[in-house]
Amino acid sequence: MSHNPLIFSGNSNRALAEEIAKRLKLHVGKSLVDKFKNEETRIEIGENVRGSEVFVIQSICKSADGRIGVNDALMELLLMIDALRRASAARITAVIPYYGYAKQDKKTKGREPISAKVVANLLKITGVKRLVTMDLHAAQIQGFFDLPVDNLVAMPVLCNYLKNEDLCKDRIVVVSPDAGGVHRAELFAKRLESSLAIVFKRRPEPDVSEVTDIVGDVSGKIAVVVDDMISTGGTLAKAAEAIKARGATKVYTVATHGIFAGDAMRVLEDSEIERVIVTNTIPFAAGEAYTKFVQLSIAQTFADTISRITTNRSVSALFDGEEGTTLPDAGPSEPAALQIASA
Repeated sequence: MSHNPLIFSGNSNRALAEEIAKRLKLHVGKSLVDKFKNEETRIEIGENVRGSEVFVIQSICKSADGRIGVNDALMELLLMIDALRRASAARITAVIPYYGYAKQDKKTKGREPISAKVVANLLKITGVKRLVTMDLHAAQIQGFFDLPVDNLVAMPVLCNYLKNEDLCKDRIVVVSPDAGGVHRAELFAKRLESSLAIVFKRRPEPDVSEVTDIVGDVSGKIAVVVDDMISTGGTLAKAAEAIKARGATKVYTVATHGIFAGDAMRVLEDSEIERVIVTNTIPFAAGEAYTKFVQLSIAQTFADTISRITTNRSVSALFDGEEGTTLPDAGPSEPAALQIASA
């Protein structure tokens, strides 16, 4: 197997793939990723990959310009993997910064699919030998795979930003927006040396929530609401109202994945939230009217991970110590109309 990894990318988040490659002092491999006139996905690999270790970087999400939808991104990923396997790549690793369909990881009522498992099966069938992703909606999704899964965390990047903004220790209280996110919030609170609060809510229907209670003291402090993803924004907007009503001075929210479905950005811009902080696992373009959004680059984390996989070193060691990574910083990416901060 060649020791020089090759990196390929689809169209859903090519800017992130290019930044990762730059930090590794590599380039994104030549490929044709387009559509036929009948709207079917067209893939053609433009480089020799025989005997090589290959990483395919593709978030299962829509592109920033909206030309590529979630399902298009998935098909691009699957067909690119199949093309690489048929071109005799030695080992193919799927790098999926945002694992789409992850919210559908179990049946909540009869006659529903477990979509996260379906995606896992598709990846296995096409020939993936390893998966690298970040902050899965449910960690147990790793069990859907019979192959190595590296579920990276964005917490060090997000916490570094908060500490640089002096949002830590006694000034803040870390808030979990629901009972299911308590463990994540506890880890943030420990790293930021702060207290913890929990918002309890109920969901009368999908993507709709109602705040029922808040456990913990938020009075007189800046509340930092921690979540893995932001979809419609309604849950966070209602949580922010309830937190401010309990005496919090300001409300910030941090999340790994900024999906921002529908009019979520307007909802959050008009809410009580002071700032919305996400990473670039999912690309998005905000207009000048949206001033509350900050996007942090997690390219360094993925670059370090790829480097360690290629050289057979521990990936978990990246997160065992203090925040920070080992590769030289190549600078942040710059999506339009966003305030960018590099970890």
